[in-house]
Amino acid sequence: MEIRIGIVNAPRELSFESAQSAEELTEQIQAGISSGTGILKLTDDKGRVYIVPTAGIAYVEVGTEESRRIGFVG
Repeated sequence: MEIRIGIVNAPRELSFESAQSAEELTEQIQAGISSGTGILKLTDDKGRVYIVPTAGIAYVEVGTEESRRIGFVG
């Protein structure tokens, strides 16, 4: 599952892959944003941990669960 997080006043977005389902990620993101801690903590498919301050989040995009196509599409 691909996750993209837009950061306020940053030209690039944070993008990584996760092994969790879209439902699990959505619940985890909503809980992190609505909690009083002020941070969102996510883990990618390689075990790396991303800690993002919720005050700086512009948007969060959770991708679909379909495999990528290889080759020419047309």
